Amino acid sequence: MTEHDEATPTEPVFLNDVTVTLVKHAASDADVLFAARVSTAGEGSIEELNKDPEKSKGLINYLMRDRHGTPFEHNSMTFLVQAPIFVFREFHRHRAGWSYNEESGRYRELQPVFYTPAADRRLVQRGRPGKYEFAEGTPEQHKQAVYVMESAYRHSFAAYREMLAAGIAREVARAVLPVGLFSSMYATCNARSLMHFLSLRTKKDNAKVPSFPQREIEMVAERMETAWAALMPLTHAAFEAHGRVAP
Repeated sequence: MTEHDEATPTEPVFLNDVTVTLVKHAASDADVLFAARVSTAGEGSIEELNKDPEKSKGLINYLMRDRHGTPFEHNSMTFLVQAPIFVFREFHRHRAGWSYNEESGRYRELQPVFYTPAADRRLVQRGRPGKYEFAEGTPEQHKQAVYVMESAYRHSFAAYREMLAAGIAREVARAVLPVGLFSSMYATCNARSLMHFLSLRTKKDNAKVPSFPQREIEMVAERMETAWAALMPLTHAAFEAHGRVAP
């Protein structure tokens, strides 16, 4: 149980981190190998599931290097993600190979759990759109950001509860709530779709194609990558070795 799973608190709760939990999976490096070898071994390729995938890591590297992508689709991972709504609005742009079900503000009373930036979150944007970077903010800027956000959150949630108390439907009352409100969703993917997501939503020095993700969705991506790497270490190593380009 996470900090914001309990009964609706009477006062807003402010968090500066996200939660990602791998809730179910059917994913291993052997799934890549049996799918790939059906091209040459036919139905006999199923035997790959009983073999040590370490002995065939060269095939995984070949598939990744030459971008033979479909063998990486024969697996599944389902994550429970708890993050601010603005993260989900970016996340849902990833459609191929992903399935989502999100908490509904129509069917349940939403909890007053909101996002505020941690002290190490870069706050200052410099440069023009498409060519900008983020720099450290001052302690005063961080203090102001947190104060203004918390004040706005308290005001908006008070308005939300005021409308609910007056008998106004949840689907109408929720309109006053900001995108800094935490939501929860199940996100299901395969290794190929996850690699595409990671190539866009993480910033790594060894990436062949540069990416400039918003820090909050990158935090989600980093936790997903850690879970996936434990399930499919050979596939993850090949992804790293070939510049973090999805096959």
